[in-house]
Parts: sequence; C-alpha cells; structure tokens
Amino acid sequence: MTNSERALQLLGLVRRAGKLTTGETFVLAAVRDGSAKLVLLASDAGQSSQKQFRDKTTSYDVPLNEDFTKDQLSTAIGSARTVIAITDPGFVRKLQTLLAK
Repeated sequence: MTNSERALQLLGLVRRAGKLTTGETFVLAAVRDGSAKLVLLASDAGQSSQKQFRDKTTSYDVPLNEDFTKDQLSTAIGSARTVIAITDPGFVRKLQTLLAK
C-alpha cells in the first residue's frame, strides 16, 4: 500500500472521528476562525474555487494540499466533496508525514 493510499484511508478515520469540515462555505468559515489546520482541495477543482482557496489559505497561513482528485477525496470520506478541512493537529501531522514520503 502506498503512502498516498494510507493518507486517503486516514481521511476516512478523520471523518469518523468528527475532525473534518466539508463543503466550500464551511471550510472557508473554518479557515477564517482558525479551526482549519489543513485544507485539502481537489486537484481538478474549478478555477474560481482554486483561486479562492489558495488566496484564503495563504492569507490565513493555513497549509493547502492539492494532491488528490475529487473522486479520491469523495471516496475517502464517503460523500462527494471538492474541498475539505482537517481540524485536528494530530491528524494533520500524520497526514503530512505520509504525504512527505
């Protein structure tokens, strides 16, 4: 199993633990209020969504990851989503470790 596959499995665990925010409006709110520790944006998201989330995460100093497609993210968390945010620092560290290898 690759580290990318492990990272996607971890996203399912994060969802079950209740440490995931999904949907563009809710993720933007989480970035603004500081609860989002990492934002995952689908690599095949629309141009306006990409610009919006890149700008917002940069201005609020929140890490942004664009390694996965909509299908991969949606399958990992069990619902169709283009952008998700992880709100737990422990899960973020583990995910970043897996993606760095």
